[in-house]
Amino acid sequence: MKSELPKVAIPINNKPIISYVIENVLSAGIKSIIVVVGYKKDQVISICEPYPNISFVEQTEQLGTGHALLCCEDRFKNLDTKVLVACGDAPAISASSFRSLLDLHFKENNSVTVLSAKLEKPTGYGRILRDANNHLVEIKEEKDATSDEKTVQEINTGTYVFNSPDVFKQLKRIGNENVQKEYYLPDLIKIYRSIGGNVNAMQLSNSFESLGINSVEDLHQISQLIKKDTI
Repeated sequence: MKSELPKVAIPINNKPIISYVIENVLSAGIKSIIVVVGYKKDQVISICEPYPNISFVEQTEQLGTGHALLCCEDRFKNLDTKVLVACGDAPAISASSFRSLLDLHFKENNSVTVLSAKLEKPTGYGRILRDANNHLVEIKEEKDATSDEKTVQEINTGTYVFNSPDVFKQLKRIGNENVQKEYYLPDLIKIYRSIGGNVNAMQLSNSFESLGINSVEDLHQISQLIKKDTI
């Protein structure tokens, strides 16, 4: 998908992709938002600045999703709170889904709660791996997955709830021994399991909400769904 704009600034029905995300997060009851910026940051900041209680952190090196969250550590110093992580290019995840994820996290006293979805064609997404008792065991990025793991249809939407300040302590244990040589946020699942933390994944009831923007076709599909109010 070629565009002069950063992906999150591309409009859907005359509104930037990231605006849908911010508005749904605010509607879910989140009081303060931190946007991690990098490529063409000024354009992203200009879109986001009008929203209330929003601030920005720059990720100067693109070292993965785990590193992106770690860049925010200073903003959470001395704060005992929950951290909702959302993708700026996933505009279809509703406020009610964000709220349900937060509610489950509180109810189960989890260390991490992941938002998942079941897709007929999961190619390109990280897979949710469960054991025989349906417990979340691991999230495996597709590039690192085995042939059997790639048959799994439950995928990671890239949306999580963590606890601060502990999540920043555990982030420093993530390695980059993977195909991309990046620090993956999903690696926290195995880390928390190793220390006895509660982890779980909540599956979306409407899998369309998991759609990200990776092609012109994705853009068109989400545009039509938003127009029809099906997400």
